[in-house]
Amino acid sequence: MVAALSAAGQMRQSALEETSATIPDGRVTVAPRVYSSGCRRMADRAAAPEGARMSLARRATGPGRVNLIGDHTDYNRGLALPIAIDLGTTVEFTPTGSSGITFFSTLHRQGITLPLGLPPDPEVVGTLEPSWARLVAGVIATVGPEIGGVCRIVTTLPVGAGLSSSAALATALAKVFGATGSPMAVAKLCQQAENLSGVPVGIMDPLVCAGGRAGSASLIDFSTLSVEYVPIPGSAEIVVVDSGQHRTLRDTKYAVRVAECEAAAETIGPLGLAHESDLAQLRDPLLLKRARHVASECRRVRQVAEALVSGHLWAAGTYMTESHRSLAEDFGVSTPGLDSLVDHLRSIDGVYGARMTGAGFGGSVVALSRTGAIDVASLPTPAWRVTATDGTAVNHDRR
Repeated sequence: MVAALSAAGQMRQSALEETSATIPDGRVTVAPRVYSSGCRRMADRAAAPEGARMSLARRATGPGRVNLIGDHTDYNRGLALPIAIDLGTTVEFTPTGSSGITFFSTLHRQGITLPLGLPPDPEVVGTLEPSWARLVAGVIATVGPEIGGVCRIVTTLPVGAGLSSSAALATALAKVFGATGSPMAVAKLCQQAENLSGVPVGIMDPLVCAGGRAGSASLIDFSTLSVEYVPIPGSAEIVVVDSGQHRTLRDTKYAVRVAECEAAAETIGPLGLAHESDLAQLRDPLLLKRARHVASECRRVRQVAEALVSGHLWAAGTYMTESHRSLAEDFGVSTPGLDSLVDHLRSIDGVYGARMTGAGFGGSVVALSRTGAIDVASLPTPAWRVTATDGTAVNHDRR
């Protein structure tokens, strides 16, 4: 990853423009600049005091997230079993002593500059243009970095594939901007940043990206915000397959599902805490289906965790497949493409189970299999063998 960052830093583009993000109501304005002969060169270096130029550069990699089971349970105070994965987003922040932070990403041709001291106001953050400025602005607003500089962003995560590319970026930014404390504390800042940007995410993705553990899945109880680490057997292999249907949560019915769950909870209480026998109180057939998914999914999360601990991979895979069926039929977040991909993976000898992972409406499928069962090169869309890795950490080096 560091090598990739260095290589990206050597890319030369003639007359690449850096633009200021457009902030509504005229409350904050930033004059645009032009970088010629390479977007990675710091424009402020020559004018910066010697002390600022010699300050510590900070680098952090936020891992992506794959949820083995337990989707749409986090905002319902239920259970989930995700892992942080060895695909991620690396952010390098070089302080310059300037009054703003300039961001360059390999995913976007133009850089952007944002001021320090952005308010935690969704009317400011959530309406910024270009749209990718909203999340980085949200992190500035919640973490409150005290010094300006240059951020360079490189990722190995496919954006829109349901692998928490936004949470990976947010946790990496939070760490290089100086966020401290427990993974939960960092995750809450990142959740707030995403909410400010206009996406009503739960705590799961940033918590896993901030606090994952190598070799283990995180059994998260969202009613207590407690985390228990569940070892993954060495004989198991986890494969993630991109469906090719990319989306952002802002452009899906994610917020509608949240509202539907809130409506059901008005009758039976938080869905993640409800017993399946409580569902009979729901008269609306649509709300009944939404609640049935959440309640049954929490049961399946416990069953998969127990199966992993005991090494019963076939059982774990069976519950994962049942989870996909529930997400498709009761929660309405699968697609024909995801369903077809799950069926194809399940037909492969040595695959224990498969399901869509993430919020749905496209994205990726995760499969649990014996080692080497899936030939990722033969699949029609990009696929990766992933391993559970540690959460986001920051490194310093003197420049």
